[in-house]
Amino acid sequence: MYEERSHLVLHRRVGESLVIGGDVTVTVHEIQGGKVRLGVRAPRDVPIYRSEVLEALRDSVAPPEKSEARKEPAPGQEGEGGGS
Repeated sequence: MYEERSHLVLHRRVGESLVIGGDVTVTVHEIQGGKVRLGVRAPRDVPIYRSEVLEALRDSVAPPEKSEARKEPAPGQEGEGGGS
């Protein structure tokens, strides 16, 4: 998984927001029972995933086999067998 870092804990009420990095805004839309509805406004090029979805995506991508790993040429062999 990932290395957990300390994190900031904030209290927000319905209608209140927080801004991340200057261009991502998270707004509390509703609090009902144990559920909180959030709205996220971010540039289109910023991917937004629920943590469990991102974790499932990461788990579904298998790491490459060792034999498939790209091998760097030994010193002095760069360009050998090339097509120029």
